[in-house]
Amino acid sequence: MSPVEDTSFTPDVNWWQSAVIYQVYPRSFADGDGDGVGDLAGLTARLPYIAALGVDGIWMTPFQPSPQVDQGYDVSDYCGVDPLFGTMEQFDSLLELAHSLGLRVLLDVVPNHCSSEHPLFQAALAAGPGAPERDMFHFVPGPVDMPDDGGSGSGVAGGAGGPTGRSVPPNNWQSVFGGRAWSRANPDSETDTDWYLHLFSPEQPDWNWRNPCVGDYFDGVLRFWFDKGVDGLRIDVAHALFKADGLPDSPSTGAVVDGLRSNPQVSDQEEVHEVYRRWRILAEKYQPHRLLVGEVNLEPARAARYTRADEMHQVFAFAFVKLGWDPAAWAAVGNELETARLLHGAAPTWALENHDIVRSVTRFGGGKLGSVRARAALVALLGLPGPAYLYQGQELGLPEVDVPLDSRVDPMWARGGVCRDGARVPLPWTADPALSHGFSLTETAAEPWLPQPADWGVHAIERQEQNPKSSLQLVICALKLRRQLWEQGIFTANDGGAWRVEAGNLLICERGPRFVVAVAMGTEPAQLPPGTLLLSAAPLAEDGWLQPNNAAWVLRD
Repeated sequence: MSPVEDTSFTPDVNWWQSAVIYQVYPRSFADGDGDGVGDLAGLTARLPYIAALGVDGIWMTPFQPSPQVDQGYDVSDYCGVDPLFGTMEQFDSLLELAHSLGLRVLLDVVPNHCSSEHPLFQAALAAGPGAPERDMFHFVPGPVDMPDDGGSGSGVAGGAGGPTGRSVPPNNWQSVFGGRAWSRANPDSETDTDWYLHLFSPEQPDWNWRNPCVGDYFDGVLRFWFDKGVDGLRIDVAHALFKADGLPDSPSTGAVVDGLRSNPQVSDQEEVHEVYRRWRILAEKYQPHRLLVGEVNLEPARAARYTRADEMHQVFAFAFVKLGWDPAAWAAVGNELETARLLHGAAPTWALENHDIVRSVTRFGGGKLGSVRARAALVALLGLPGPAYLYQGQELGLPEVDVPLDSRVDPMWARGGVCRDGARVPLPWTADPALSHGFSLTETAAEPWLPQPADWGVHAIERQEQNPKSSLQLVICALKLRRQLWEQGIFTANDGGAWRVEAGNLLICERGPRFVVAVAMGTEPAQLPPGTLLLSAAPLAEDGWLQPNNAAWVLRD
């Protein structure tokens, strides 16, 4: 199918430069059929809520067919809809409604790995050693002349350990989820000594991007969704598609829970940039141009290289995402990101939460203190130069949930002792606990796939909509003002950020010649820069002074 033009709303060629995108984790947003799992019907019904926030679009985490080992990031069909979430017809309706509400729609694409149930991986298993089908993935014979290391070597084909001398993997690489990154293809076979690579779970084999057929396959995936009118793609583990040639040992053998950074052999290989140059050409064959957003968990100087003019449009500022309440760290990271922007041209893409990290309320101290600081951080985030992303529930000030041990489903918990479930608990729509605080939209419903805490209704959307002082109302106000500042030309796409820490641990980010973001991160009130106060996370106790754990926007006269 040839590229098509989407005329559902007036295109803005560079709309993403000013955009705020709302991340939707579909299984926890709204449940339309009462099975306790969020779905496309629930999201469609609740889209007006997202539009009313004043954001520019949504990013949807995977809803494609999957065994759900890693909550959809183990994809078995890149061009379908998992029945757990609905049908392709329901997705088409969602896309049409989103566009009618002025919302762009970004989807997740997972090009580093797939599900072990993907037909191409199943074909590779069946084909046997040396077959061309196996070259779509990283199948490598083990060093059979070495002694047995005692490992199980179990792969997706089952079995409990290979023959003596065949349980030694091809190298020492470790999985992000804990344990080694290799499993035997057929552990019980006397003749099939191949291992396959999985940087995540054994049910998520890595594609071999050194095989041109893999690139051709994903070109088709992109065209499928772009032809449907999807506005862009967030690219999962975008820096890890190519592995070091020859698959040499890593200098470190520790667990790779730092986002692959400890093993330089598994990511940030130079060849990966050609993939995004190719995808950029493809994205720009469509009108309006489709957006490419990368999950590139590298230091700013390296990550920014992925946003050179002919590669991706955005990469998340991972150095910023996980910051605590430390003004020196914020300023240092901000200035490092500004240096990278000046070198490569693209503004940082700001976020403080996503589905993989502890929620900011909890990171910033928890309880009332964490809530106050998270409000201030939201104000700061939305004033920084460049696009921003909000994670569902962040606008409500949701804390991380301590999910009971017997209810945890994150594969990282079972394999590596790290649990991401606490940021994925279904949203509270109503104060009333019925139907999981309004998460389910049916008359009766199953229990939610992750349990909600007893006090979840305190944060309910319906309560915050009625409270002018709520976190939700603050976000709506900030987004409205942000849009006005863009329309007035006070915010521009070329704005830089000059960061510093002033007396009293007052964090300052100067955006362009007139706009200032100020965050009081100390224990005493700090004097604001001169100018007009546009917005603050909480009312000022005294004119011209910002109390601790408050943030403000100031416009210089």
